[in-house]
Amino acid sequence: MVQPVRQRFDFPDYVRVEQDSSIKHEFLGGHVWAMAGGSPEHSRIATNIARALGNQLEGRPCTVFNSDLRIRVKASGLATYPDVTVVCGPLELDPEDQTHHTVTNPKLLVEVLSPSTADYDRGEKLDHYKQVDSLETIVLIAHDEQRADVWHRSGPTWVHAIVTAHGTLELDAVGARLALDDAYRDPLAS
Repeated sequence: MVQPVRQRFDFPDYVRVEQDSSIKHEFLGGHVWAMAGGSPEHSRIATNIARALGNQLEGRPCTVFNSDLRIRVKASGLATYPDVTVVCGPLELDPEDQTHHTVTNPKLLVEVLSPSTADYDRGEKLDHYKQVDSLETIVLIAHDEQRADVWHRSGPTWVHAIVTAHGTLELDAVGARLALDDAYRDPLAS
């Protein structure tokens, strides 16, 4: 039986693949895999969050990015596209990315969970994110209920909190607040 060829990539190869691809991929340990496409509901929630944070951070030294910004976890090598990223101060670019499109210093990351990625986002990906030195807050937003799992860095450890329906996330890392009602605003008609 012939085994399929599994190509391994180094990070610069991955960046070249991304430049020519119409879909986004994650990268880790020489492996590249396609990211799941988001639903309209997923996109609506991520956009609402980006808008709410962007409005609050206007005129401050923090910038809100959508899922087109690639971030890389230097400690583990994971490269991925969070749904919402906030970077405060100048962007620190990955020196291995000659296109200068990979950022390594997020302050806050938000992932909107979907049925196909929830376990990965809550497990392995969360573990990678916790290794980012600059990162102070990670938010995982449910797609099917008003719920946010929030991790705040407290010294060398991470503290987990759950915010549910009509609650507010205190995002001290960037000096902002996010009402869950705003994240889930304007539901799509069924």
